[in-house]
Amino acid sequence: MYYVNQEQIERRLSAIPEITEGLRKTAESWDGELVSGLVQERALHLAIEVVTDVGSYLIDGFIMRDASSYEDILDIIHEEKVMPSEVHSVLKELVRLRKPLVQDYYDWPRHVLHPLSSVVPDTLEQFAVNVRDYLKQEL
Repeated sequence: MYYVNQEQIERRLSAIPEITEGLRKTAESWDGELVSGLVQERALHLAIEVVTDVGSYLIDGFIMRDASSYEDILDIIHEEKVMPSEVHSVLKELVRLRKPLVQDYYDWPRHVLHPLSSVVPDTLEQFAVNVRDYLKQEL
């Protein structure tokens, strides 16, 4: 029997609507100003954290193989059929932004709309549906 911390997974998934709203509004009204850039930066960072946190809970709870990196978290849950390839490819591209956002933040181009800002909201929403469906199926 698996112990999957569904409460913690759901807490993280419940943050997705605010993250997607921030990304959508920022992308729709992009002005290149500092505040818009900071909102985009933080929303992308939070999206990464949600995806990797949920992935880690799934890996731990279902006793999947250990992840060697943030990208590997996504590869593992994709291999386990948590999400389709289209979602996996976008989220893997998103997770590659973690180092620039968290460690190289001083070089992040805050005055440029990142191409993922327009794509990630729909993908995150689909990810939440995929995870919830996976949990229903497996538990």
